[in-house]
Amino acid sequence: MRLADVDLVTVLGAGNMGHGIAELAALAGYEVRMRDITEEFVHNGYERIEWSLGKLAEKDRLTDAEAEAALDRVTPLVDVEAAVEDADVVIEAVPETLEIKTDVYTEIERYAPEDAVFASNTSSISITDLSELTDRPARFCGMHFFNPPVRMELVEVIAGAHTDPDVLELIEGLAESFGKTPVRVRKDSPGFIVNRVLMPLLNEAAWIVNDGGATMAAVDSTAKFDIGLPMGPFELADRIGIDVAYHVLKYLQEELGDAYRPSPLIVERVEADELGKKSDVGFYDYENDGATIPADAGDDTIRHRLLAVMANEVAGLIERDVADVEAIDEAVTLGAGFPQGPARLADEAGVGMVLEVLRDRYEKTGADRYRPTDELIETADRGGFYADADDVTGSVSRTNYETLDVRVTDEGVGRVTIDRPHRMNTITEDLLTEFDAAIDELAANENARAVLVTGAGDRAFSAGADVQSIAASGADPIEITELSKRGQETLGRLERIGMPVVAGINGYCLGGGMELAAAADIWIASVGSEFGQTEHNLGIMPGWGGTQRLPRIVGEGQAKEIIFTADRYDAETMAEYGFLNEVVDSGDLEDRSLAFATDLAAGPPIAQRYTKRAIHAGRTDAEAGLAVEAQAFGQLMSTEDVMTGMTAFMSDEEPEFEGE
Repeated sequence: MRLADVDLVTVLGAGNMGHGIAELAALAGYEVRMRDITEEFVHNGYERIEWSLGKLAEKDRLTDAEAEAALDRVTPLVDVEAAVEDADVVIEAVPETLEIKTDVYTEIERYAPEDAVFASNTSSISITDLSELTDRPARFCGMHFFNPPVRMELVEVIAGAHTDPDVLELIEGLAESFGKTPVRVRKDSPGFIVNRVLMPLLNEAAWIVNDGGATMAAVDSTAKFDIGLPMGPFELADRIGIDVAYHVLKYLQEELGDAYRPSPLIVERVEADELGKKSDVGFYDYENDGATIPADAGDDTIRHRLLAVMANEVAGLIERDVADVEAIDEAVTLGAGFPQGPARLADEAGVGMVLEVLRDRYEKTGADRYRPTDELIETADRGGFYADADDVTGSVSRTNYETLDVRVTDEGVGRVTIDRPHRMNTITEDLLTEFDAAIDELAANENARAVLVTGAGDRAFSAGADVQSIAASGADPIEITELSKRGQETLGRLERIGMPVVAGINGYCLGGGMELAAAADIWIASVGSEFGQTEHNLGIMPGWGGTQRLPRIVGEGQAKEIIFTADRYDAETMAEYGFLNEVVDSGDLEDRSLAFATDLAAGPPIAQRYTKRAIHAGRTDAEAGLAVEAQAFGQLMSTEDVMTGMTAFMSDEEPEFEGE
């Protein structure tokens, strides 16, 4: 069966996950049958879909007609035969117990077509074991959505021991048609990827407090404000339910050993029925202040222990061939909201350091959770998870780029030049892929302190997306949506890289090229350059972040003018609008933009990284931005860079910051 053959999707379960998955399928244009065991359950699920679609329409993310059409595609049912008799794909989202799932598969086997594909939304139960409950283990896989499915981007697609590769490709395509990002889990393993990393993190946080090593406030502060996670571990456990975390850990313990034994602190809360927000009390009391996390209570010892446990889990997944490091980092970033994947975080902290933390803890406690994996030991010897891919020696990149030129100057400027002058430096899918690799390379290069992005030749920084190459691949809406998401993710990564980014603009800077430029921090352009979000001339719209970044830079009114008119603007006008920091003569652009980037590269790298993080955090939440600012300000005072700066100031000399 191909994706084009899928017309009817059945979702078993109308609870939080089930009705969310059913809504996604309906929005993607599939006919949907949503089944649960009682009329009340299925009716409640249907009402939640109706409410959610109404909210999307209120926010202008859908028209009223689109919302009504999606709802019309959903049929709520209790009768099993009616639910599955014509289904192409059956997605099971019933409660997370093997007994219930066994009953469900036994029943639906009698009525589902022989060629129907079964996919389980289980978050931890073995896909192989579930597939063997059916007579079609080859047509069975995992399709693990994250809560809430409508908002969370990740779907883990899990292979069982018997799963046909074509089934995995079909389900990955289905996830993409839902507007999600599938990540392949190529070997069935308890917890898959995200829970396998996240649950030991929550457990280690509880062990730290249980052992008297710190307070909950200090642990959550460290995770949230020092590591940069969206929530502290205790805050997260309260959100998902402490009992849920407990049951996943117990399952991991049964399947993998005592390394996953739940901390007594977690057991105590479950036995006291203090399960988090759903019971009004958990690790925090939600009848009073709830989870109030201080921004200045972080501790390096806590940070090192949390990073070490996660790094060991990543290494274990790689060692067992569950997934490669890139897939693990992508899954945890998308599924848990991490600012970077756990492998990247470990590389930044130093894999050698986290290995020593584990060895020290294992020697002191003998606890299996601290036993370093062989893969982690080998990774430390190599210099990090990404050492082989990212080790850049000399000034020129070791990666063989076809559309970019990437090099690092002796002064610490990572130069990324779009190298397609014959096509006006237009952006292709391959170029986006290479840009991702360049970002990774520069982020891991200790010599890179600033980034300068330019276009080869003297005609264009970038004239936008290569429309011809994109059109040649077809105008499939699903593929175009995925291309938009890829561009958004790549430019978002450039924007978030932990060093200043300068865009040196000469010539055309149009469409996707202007969206690329907008992801920089500083903009310098030559007098003859032309700018424009010209997508409306083609009947489309900016799709790589232009509707979001441009209003932040020039204001909403100017941004609407630029986008709606699709006109071209000269450099002087864009400087007046606030899009450019400087306008220089064409012959001076190269020297001026490189000089500016070189000056930034000589700045204090830790302070620059934290400054960007604070500015970005404050875009949507001023209090969060101020909290990050205060925490970072305090941390910076203990760095060697501060002493370097103060000494240079007293001596009336230029400081030479080392980033320490």
